[in-house]
Amino acid sequence: MMIVTTEQVAGYDITEVIGYVKGSTIQTKHVGRDITAGLKSLVGGEIQGYNEMMTEARKLAMHRMVEEAKSKGANAVVAMRMQSAAVMAGAAEIIVYGTAVKIEKKETLA
Repeated sequence: MMIVTTEQVAGYDITEVIGYVKGSTIQTKHVGRDITAGLKSLVGGEIQGYNEMMTEARKLAMHRMVEEAKSKGANAVVAMRMQSAAVMAGAAEIIVYGTAVKIEKKETLA
């Protein structure tokens, strides 16, 4: 599955626009991560536990979007965007969305 943030894919023609697809997840903080984050806030630096949590959340949201696109018969997603938001204290949502399309390699004139 090709995923791009652009509206077109270089070297390919969009043969069919299927429509909007998305994937999302809401992740919460782990008590152990909260304790580590609290200590880290005293000395500064990257909070590795939260970084890992958000990396996994992005992967899961992307996977869900790809699965939706595949189920609709797409072989690419164009204009992909990713957003995050705080849902409540201690929870964040990641949403990935774009337009599912069918693409074909452009014919080259020789």
